Amino acid sequence: MSFSRYAPEDSVISSETVVRGLWSSDSNVLYLASTYTSSYTEYYLDVYNGNSTSAGSSVQFSLQYGNVSGSGSANINASAVGKTPSRIVYGEYRNLVYGTEAVDFSFNSDVTSSRDVFIINIARSRYKESLLPGSFNLTLMTASLGTVSAIRLIDDSLTTNLTRYIGENKVYYLIQSGSALTTRYYGMVFPNLNIVVLNATVGSLGSISPYIAPVSTGYSTGNNHLKLFTSIVSGSTNSISGSTSGFYLQSSETVSSRYFFTRVKNSEFNYTTNPSVIDDNGNLLYTSLINNPQTYVTTVGMYNDNNELLAVSKLSRPLTKDFTKEALIRIKLDY
Repeated sequence: MSFSRYAPEDSVISSETVVRGLWSSDSNVLYLASTYTSSYTEYYLDVYNGNSTSAGSSVQFSLQYGNVSGSGSANINASAVGKTPSRIVYGEYRNLVYGTEAVDFSFNSDVTSSRDVFIINIARSRYKESLLPGSFNLTLMTASLGTVSAIRLIDDSLTTNLTRYIGENKVYYLIQSGSALTTRYYGMVFPNLNIVVLNATVGSLGSISPYIAPVSTGYSTGNNHLKLFTSIVSGSTNSISGSTSGFYLQSSETVSSRYFFTRVKNSEFNYTTNPSVIDDNGNLLYTSLINNPQTYVTTVGMYNDNNELLAVSKLSRPLTKDFTKEALIRIKLDY
């Protein structure tokens, strides 16, 4: 078997961004119903793309509630007052975002701390490389229609040229769609952490509490993450200002490809190695191949220096090769 070595200029690396819908079946919008949730704990609530008991439904995201002092959920141990699931959740995500427990969440340039937060944690099975900036669109609605009945939240990636970070984590802020108050932030989207943090502190600027009203005092079960789910469902099954609501989100993934340009010169690979062309005595069965050898290229094998086969590339159709023809075959490897 003969080999041709690739030269450095025969290979090039290219990258492209692939965007697809975040939810199951690559959909960019998820419409929710009250049955799209599993049994929940005080730590989290899983949200499905269908009835959680139906075949084919899977977790799309989880909802959690955090309180800096542990309010809104019951004590894990009666003798350890304040050690509650909501306090654990707050501390877990504070440490994830800020890298320290000495800083509280803030949604207005660290001017005012937020003691209550809701977390939307995108399921790893849905999350590719990052959340696509500009694709977040979520409507929250109160259970009873009042003066202020709903709010549609979008990220501010389309309204700012700034690339902002908290520590090493890229962040975009949530604003109200159509509002002139683009500096009133209701939450944060961390595209590389697959989480959304919502401001739930009652009375603070940019709080979503008017649409959810979490229990934020005392150490008793408040089921706040269930209230957030109810608000999302209400926003998903109603029409706001004539537009169909739902949870819109897309993923972004950088796919790297390496191209190998396989150059087959006119003098190469013209003689077949197929044993069926010779008889038991080693004589060529087809005399036409003596003066006019011809092969049909169907496969390119890629080997290392130890002659170990690493990859195989199949051509879409056989390529005729003889001394009068040359070929350039482009091989693409995605990773």
